[in-house]
Amino acid sequence: MSIHSSAASLKNNPVLFHPGVEQAAEDEAETIQGLIAALRQISETTAEDYHHGLRSVHAKSHGLVKGELCIADNLPEPLAQGLFSRAATYPVVLRFSTSPGDLLSDRVSTPRGLAIKVLNVTGELLPDRTDHLSSQDFLMVDGPAFLAPDPKSFLASLKLLALTTNKAEGFKQALSAALRGTERAIEAMGSESATVKSLGGHPMHHLLGETYFTQVPMRYGKYMAKLSLVPVSAELLVLKQQPLEEPENPDAIRQSVVNFFSQHSARWELRVQLCTNLESMPIEDASVVWSEDESLI
Repeated sequence: MSIHSSAASLKNNPVLFHPGVEQAAEDEAETIQGLIAALRQISETTAEDYHHGLRSVHAKSHGLVKGELCIADNLPEPLAQGLFSRAATYPVVLRFSTSPGDLLSDRVSTPRGLAIKVLNVTGELLPDRTDHLSSQDFLMVDGPAFLAPDPKSFLASLKLLALTTNKAEGFKQALSAALRGTERAIEAMGSESATVKSLGGHPMHHLLGETYFTQVPMRYGKYMAKLSLVPVSAELLVLKQQPLEEPENPDAIRQSVVNFFSQHSARWELRVQLCTNLESMPIEDASVVWSEDESLI
């Protein structure tokens, strides 16, 4: 498995980061405490049920994959920041997951997640980093924008998730089947619904055919950006919107990943989209999709 960085010509000049682009809400500290409490409630519920600790979200793992990240040597200056400032090859580990905090059957179809851990990274650590590990993490989901615009809006969804964690899985499977029908109808009209997908209406497609996005803007050296991981090898491209093998298997997603890597290798491109317009590419509203037309020729 390999991941390659890629470069393209920039259409507009990227916006330089300055503290004024971030505007914290007056009650943001209270919202953060609410998020911590909701995540803790999920962890306590699942620890009692499974008798060991799980992640509060994205608890179910569908595969761990080792590979390499190859940084291109021809990146233009705005893209050549931090980890990407020079040509290099780093070992990486990918973890594929789905979003709930409890270990549900894959017949409850929710958004797919991807965590990338880049190892042996050199450079300055963030001021509050205390582990001193030479690694860089990227967290991604298979949708270009977050389901909520801001932390406070997300807290309302997370509280609902905390209340329903690991309860009535049979109902969740039936609801998921109904929501998948709703999502198919929405997509037939040329749109899609992040909310319907998050509640269980995600299409039961092969996890490896998806494109993954950081969704939320991040600091990118002197600039701000969103990142995506895009499948480019032929073996991955044929899996786009491919139905899951063994859809009745409660671990169908994991089995499909195992089946794939027992026969194939894979190649992705890690792409960076710089913020070039604070009006149409907002920093504080994560629910807005950044148009690639404003970033590339």
